[in-house]
Amino acid sequence: MPIASPSGYQGLASGPYEHPVPLEIPAVFAWPPRPLAAIEWTVRMILYPWVLLYLAMSLVIWKWLLPSEATMSSLEPGWIAGIWLRNLAVVALIAGGLYWWLYVRRAQGDDFKFNPRWPSTGSKFTFGSQVRDNALWTMTSGVAFLTGYESLTHWAYASGLVQRPEWSSNPVVVVLMATLGVVFVSTAHFWLNHRLIHTVPLYRRIHALHHRNPNPTPWTGISMHPLEHLVYFSGFLVWWVIPVHPLVILMFVFYDGPGPAPSHSGFARIQLGRWSMPAGDLFHQLHHRFFEVNYGNTQMPIDWWSGTWHDGTRTTHLQLKGRQRADQTSADPVS
Repeated sequence: MPIASPSGYQGLASGPYEHPVPLEIPAVFAWPPRPLAAIEWTVRMILYPWVLLYLAMSLVIWKWLLPSEATMSSLEPGWIAGIWLRNLAVVALIAGGLYWWLYVRRAQGDDFKFNPRWPSTGSKFTFGSQVRDNALWTMTSGVAFLTGYESLTHWAYASGLVQRPEWSSNPVVVVLMATLGVVFVSTAHFWLNHRLIHTVPLYRRIHALHHRNPNPTPWTGISMHPLEHLVYFSGFLVWWVIPVHPLVILMFVFYDGPGPAPSHSGFARIQLGRWSMPAGDLFHQLHHRFFEVNYGNTQMPIDWWSGTWHDGTRTTHLQLKGRQRADQTSADPVS
């Protein structure tokens, strides 16, 4: 029986903004199939606005700013430094821009804010500040590993180590792989590596740094331990096995690099006058709050299939807590 709140809201909101619950699995995975709902979900929840923005950025960079394959056929510091500077600028623009709008200017106050609290300070953070801590790990280790994986992947193709067959440049294949392909590969890889680093030894030594942030901000997205960056960005290696167009590689850069900034923004939507667009993700916000749920993203319901899907309701929260207690009890040795 659902647990009632004074307002009748069945979710776990800790502030005035009450995000609609329950969080349901994507329509594209529904059974029986719901074609119209699947198309609407793909446009509204995958493409708009961030994937379309990253696609436009990727097109511009591929067409005019990406070094030639002849240049990238050997690993030289010059072109790699250029990619590092570009990634540094893009991450600073997206994460820093969102942070300035939502947290410095506070342009929309706490409208659509998941947690009423603002960024923390304290000794657990580098420099005693959540924002400085997160920005440091993002702009140093985060951008370095992002650039390293991207540069090695471009080099692998340009040097002939990875062959790019003719079909991989078919416009239909390029568009599908640069949008749905990138999203689903990234989501599946994220669930796998995230589940791995939630094992006790790796969590304590590596992932705990990211989980200093139960109330994330745009700078939190790729604020990680360097060893977690090594694992997190290893999704690039998929494109060493599945040959793709350079545009797809660039899309992966933006989706996995600056891409987590909006989803960690702490706000469900960003308001720009009368217009607003989706930003923060309640699904992942719940992971930062409760840790042992929602290891993946809503784009693929792997957590639903594995029994760790938290739909944001109080009823599900109590069910998952009860299951975790039972698992812990069964794991304890008999005294």
